[in-house]
Formats: sequence, structure tokens, C-alpha cells
Amino acid sequence: MSPVAIAEENMNGPKNMDHKIPVGPITAGRSRKKSLATQLSKEGHGCPMGFVRPDLTSRCTWKANETKPDMKKGTQGPHSIDKSKDRMKIMPDVLYNIGNTPLVRINKISKTAGLKCELLAKCEFFNAGGSVKDRIALRMVEDAEKSGMLKAGDTIIEPTSGNTGIGLALAAAVKGYRCIIVLPEKMSNEKVATLRALGAEIVRTPTSASWDSPESHISVAQRLLAEIPNSIILDQYRNPGNPLAHYDTTAEEILEQCDGKVDMVIMGAGTGGTISGIGRKIKEKCPDCIVVGVDPLGSILAEPENLNRTEVSYYDVEGTGYDFIPTVLDRTVVDKWIKSNDKDSFIMARRLIREEGLLCGGSSGATMACAVQASQDLKPGQKCVALLADGVRNYMTKFLDDQWLADRDIIELKDEMTNWWAEEKVSSLELSAPLSILPSVAVEHAIDIMVKEGYDQLPVITESGKIVGVATMGSLKAKMLKGKVNATDPVEAASYNTFKKLNLDTTLSKLNRILDTEHFALVVHNQRLYTNQKDIQEREVIVGIVTDIDLLQYISRHEAGNGSDGSGSTSPRNSQQGSEKSN
Repeated sequence: MSPVAIAEENMNGPKNMDHKIPVGPITAGRSRKKSLATQLSKEGHGCPMGFVRPDLTSRCTWKANETKPDMKKGTQGPHSIDKSKDRMKIMPDVLYNIGNTPLVRINKISKTAGLKCELLAKCEFFNAGGSVKDRIALRMVEDAEKSGMLKAGDTIIEPTSGNTGIGLALAAAVKGYRCIIVLPEKMSNEKVATLRALGAEIVRTPTSASWDSPESHISVAQRLLAEIPNSIILDQYRNPGNPLAHYDTTAEEILEQCDGKVDMVIMGAGTGGTISGIGRKIKEKCPDCIVVGVDPLGSILAEPENLNRTEVSYYDVEGTGYDFIPTVLDRTVVDKWIKSNDKDSFIMARRLIREEGLLCGGSSGATMACAVQASQDLKPGQKCVALLADGVRNYMTKFLDDQWLADRDIIELKDEMTNWWAEEKVSSLELSAPLSILPSVAVEHAIDIMVKEGYDQLPVITESGKIVGVATMGSLKAKMLKGKVNATDPVEAASYNTFKKLNLDTTLSKLNRILDTEHFALVVHNQRLYTNQKDIQEREVIVGIVTDIDLLQYISRHEAGNGSDGSGSTSPRNSQQGSEKSN
């Protein structure tokens, strides 16, 4: 593959524009002056050529079995051909341990589900960096080196959900490049710690930022490109090396391990490189094989479009799904899409660990849960391969933690010692309706309102009633003092946009667990609104903001009134009945 240097046209504009689209990495070249980079970084999103969209129309002309490989030249069409590295007794470096991952039979889960086919797991967490993304990271780096776009002393920048970043940081550590990873705040602390241990520099961006906003990880990475000389964004969203890594190696390994015959492959979709590369090779070698894509509720990658209709706007499973269609995603090779959800995904991931001994991550649970569903009609002797994208290392404090799962209503915990107030409801608290402000209110005015009215938090709500964030006194002051916002900026720019929401029926035990890690939680009520005779809209109405002080005041007030030592199981609701019986 020979990546094309970035074109000189401005890249802003519609997805199907006629501008020359750069293929592969984004680079501003080596001759630019720092003053130019500084000037460009202040314009628009800050990319040297304007914002380079990650969802541009692909220029790939692949058609099954039409472009024949030239084994003498080691090319297929405009691209070089790669292959899995041979196993050896002593590897020259750890990068040789990328690829050749095992294919493992799933036994107990398959039996419990009553499957007739052979259910197999392609365990990509055996790669050197712990995920399937190691393959594309190495491919993109080596392609850029071959083309001369990446040289000794250069800086690799990449916007990523974490695993591609770890793969790139691993390659950068071995090869000696500086590496900067830009990733959303949602991603686990374990990923961040691993990246830092590999020597990467970390830049975090808001999880709620849409992909095309100036605050997104994609925009921030392009802004850094403008500021750092001799830097390159390998750009997994548009780099042909992404799907090619799987077309040349992952798919070939699956075919070899299945003796050339596989009946169904199922995998998650993020950038789409994995499913596109594997799907294309499988369609060439096993035309009757069913390719199944897994896409979480809240993402828009699945087809037909009506599959993506949902009230879900956030999901905890990492590294899968997007709110745009990446350039490298070829949905024509996917025969069927299945939507996954957090609960089924994490429960299945825990089952894979407990029942099969496979130390996999949450997205692997999503894939396996959907694989069990999709393979129900396969017959004896047929093979279904589910690709497990990453391992559990990145999620030790997430879905491996029972408390973390319980806080998300995925499992229920049974407390050995239950406090009298544990099963009481949030409705028991004496909460008053909070004062709210519009997103357009200036930061300085929001602070004045808090001081005048005596509030520490104010919900930020649009005129139509949509909750867009929560402004807190501490956050507003901190961001002003650090220069992140100005006094005249709209309060929305300095608000928390990720926060916990409860309803009036939430138990105080769950509230207590949430307040162990959160300063506050919003108490909301769903209101149905008739917009006309036929249509009904449902919207959330804030009925209160609850803090640990509210909970402590409730407990202390009732314990003082009842003379309780706080260790029994008597509640204010039943204490009177108990007194009557004793009399």
C-alpha cells in the first residue's frame, strides 16, 4: 500500500464532495513553518487542511475475486500483500507476536444454548497488546514507513477508543517513535494506565462530544497535527491498512484453522475495518458463509436503518459502535446485523470468563451473545466463528466489579447486612424542585444565581425541556481559573454532561452506592405529552437533585426520632406497627 499525502483542497463539506480525498494517513508535510501551524490551528477545527472527515465516501473498488494478487510483486491492486508472521522459537521483538491467534471451541455455553453447530472463538486478546487492533496498528505503521511518510524521530498521533492507541503505543515503544493518543473520557482507566506505561502521551476529550465537533477526539487530534512538526495521524477511519490487515491475515488464519470451510462469522463493528476485511476475504473463499455484524444500541452502523431506532443514547461497552459511518466500513459484505445491549454483553463476558476460561472484554461478550442467537439454525458439522476483540485487562474496575454492574442494574447484589433504610425509596427524601437555567446563560451570571439563591448545582435545560447538563459551582470556578472558559461563555460549555439519573422508585441503597463516586444525582420523572391527537412524546422532568447530605439528613433525622442505633432492620415505615404490637 502506498498512502497518499494529504491533498491541498479544503476538506470541509458534504460526504460525497468532489474534492480529492486523501487515502490513509493525514500529514501536513515536513516543510511547514511553525507560524503556519499556529495560524491554521486557530481556524475552524484546526486541521492543517480544514477538518478531514472520517466518514468520507470510500474510493475502494474491491469486488470479490476480480482483483487477482501478484505474488511475485507482493501486491494486489494498488496495495501490498501482508501475511501472518511465522512462529519461531525466539522472536526478534514483541511485534512478531501479533497475529496467529488461537481458535478455541466454546463448550459449556454452546451446550447450555442447545446449539447443534460448532461454536468457535477467535481469541484476539492473545495479540501482543491484548486486542485485535494490534494488527491494524502494526500494518498502518509499517505501510507509512514503506511509503516514507513516517521516519525516525516523527510523532504518531491517533484519535482512538483505546485499543488502537495501545497497539500504536506498543509499536512506537519498540520502534522509537513519540506517540500521542487522543481518547474520550469514557474509556477505562486501565487503558490510560497501559498507554502511559508504554510511553504514550494522553489527551482526553468529552465523551458527549459528537464526532464532528471541535471538542471531539478526532478534531483535537487534527489540531495537534497542526501544532506538532513532523507528526502524522495514521487515521484508522480511512486508512486502507485497517481492513487490509484483516483481509490479508485474520481472515486467512480463520480459513486455515477451519480447513477452508466456515459457515458463519460474527464480529463487532467499530471503525469497521475488522468486519470489512474479514468479510471480503470470506466472501471470496466461502461465498455461502453468513457474515454477521454486531452493533450496540445507541450506534448507527447497522442496516436497515430502522434497527438503529432506540431511546438509548449511551452505552458502557467500549470500542464498538459509532455515531457516523467510517470510510473503511463496507456494509455490503455484511449479511445480517444484530443490535447488542450492555446487560447481555457484560453477562456473557462474565460467562466466557467463568465457564470457558476466556479472559475477554465486554465487546467480546456482545459478540458471543449475538453469536449464540445467530447460530441457532446452523446444523451439526457447521462452524460459527465469533471474534473476541480484546481481553479483560482493560476492564478490571468495570464489568469485573460486581458493584459496578449493580450500579447499572445489570446484576442484583444481596447484602448480608441490610441497613433499615436500604429498601426505602428516593421518594422518601424531602427533595424540592431545583432551579434550572438555560444553556445560553453566561458563566458569570450562573455563578451569581447560585450565590444569590444558595445552590451548589443547577440543571441546564433547553426551552423545550431537554436536560443538557448540570452546572456546579466548583466546576464553573475551576474552569474559569484555569482559563478553559471565559466569564461570558455560555454555561453549557462548562457544565457536566455525564451524570447519573435516578427515579423516585430508586432504592436508597443504590443511591448510596452512586454517591460513593458521584457528588450528586438527578432525580427525574418521565412525563407523557400529547402533541396532537395521535402522537405522544415522552420527556424527562427533573424533580430534584440529591446529594449525600440529603441522604445523611434523612437517616439521622429518623434515627434520632426512633432512637435507633442504625444497625437494625426497622424502618420509619414499620416502626409504628412494631410499637403497637409490643403494647
